[in-house]
Amino acid sequence: MSSDAATGDRAPVAHSRNLVFVVVALFPLAFIAAGLLIDTPAEIFGGLLRIVTSRDTLITDYMGIGGIGAAFMNAGLLTLAAMGFYYRSSVRIDGLAVACLLIVLGCGLFGKSLLNVWSIVLGVFLYARFKKERFAAYINQAFLGTALAPIFTEILFSTVLPLHFSLPLSILTMLVLGFVLVPTSAQLFKAHMGFTLYNIGFTAGILGTLVVALYKSYGFVPDPVFIWTTGNNLLFGRMLFAMFALMAAGAFILDSNALKKFAPMLRQSGQAPTDFIASAGLGPTLLNMSLTGTIGTAYVLLVGSDLNGPTIGAILTVAGFAAYGKHPANILPIMIGVFIASLAKPWHADDPSVVLAALFGTTLAPIAGRFGWHWGIVAGFLHSSVVQSVVHLHGGLVLYNNGFAAGLVAIILVPVILALQRPAK
Repeated sequence: MSSDAATGDRAPVAHSRNLVFVVVALFPLAFIAAGLLIDTPAEIFGGLLRIVTSRDTLITDYMGIGGIGAAFMNAGLLTLAAMGFYYRSSVRIDGLAVACLLIVLGCGLFGKSLLNVWSIVLGVFLYARFKKERFAAYINQAFLGTALAPIFTEILFSTVLPLHFSLPLSILTMLVLGFVLVPTSAQLFKAHMGFTLYNIGFTAGILGTLVVALYKSYGFVPDPVFIWTTGNNLLFGRMLFAMFALMAAGAFILDSNALKKFAPMLRQSGQAPTDFIASAGLGPTLLNMSLTGTIGTAYVLLVGSDLNGPTIGAILTVAGFAAYGKHPANILPIMIGVFIASLAKPWHADDPSVVLAALFGTTLAPIAGRFGWHWGIVAGFLHSSVVQSVVHLHGGLVLYNNGFAAGLVAIILVPVILALQRPAK
């Protein structure tokens, strides 16, 4: 597939900031409503208390801790709170902002709670103040950086540290991480050149590895966690397919030419930055989000895995980044590569880590979009192995483990691809 022109080469498509804001707000509101329909307010309140006081190391499915209703409520309220920051900051809700908010919603089901995200957001705010710049310039990095939130609860609820010591240590650690996140991510972006869409995931993986290495040297070793719920595929499958169908309907309500405008998006590589809202408009972008989300949901069901907090979170991330680089043509090769790897390696396609690799690994979609399907399959194949190993470096305390692994794959694979390409005549 040929490379696309830069987003800036096109005239931006006019759209109302408030309209985009309202459309995005429908997602967390739908999760809150679903939570209230599934569980009673008393059950939800008790579940929320268990969620905010639990450790969040990968993989911690909040549905297994607080119940479905509480997990949905945590995700919905957290996303609405994040949107409050966006609204007060008067920041433009572009493709990256949509991707950021949907990953907050998704990870609100398995790692980001109403308690553990705020210290790192404050750290980014302090960095903005130090640079004498508006927080709005870094708000996406702040909320994407909450990938490091499990470090907060791991320290806070540690069984080896007294609360009067663990509380200030957890807050201070996250403030420092938030402060260094922005300059570090800007530098690391140059390493992969936008061929992985989760740049903050790559950055968080490196920072998380450094923090864990430091604390391990003092004898503080994260305990492994694995909470993975099963048995809800029918319920969640219906909910997700209905949500994505409504998104598609909304796309055509907003723009009757959504399908016609969507077709050119498939020819774009998706290399960051690629803002589909700016280049194609909100309607076609919603259609793209609907299709990619449907593909992600279908994949989980077809390989026989489970729809739960982590996999729904991954599906929402796939759909969210369909506003910022992903589309069906560039994510499918990555997923195929991970699936092929499951046939050739000693694990199965429905294993939790493998199905998450297939979904979150679509961060490497720009490789398929720029260099072709075959290289996308290679990237997915390699990613499936790398992601199994890097989690041990940060002890599961970085929620975007796939973003970390994908960054490593991109900075090695892309230069090799470029070197092997024939010079243009």
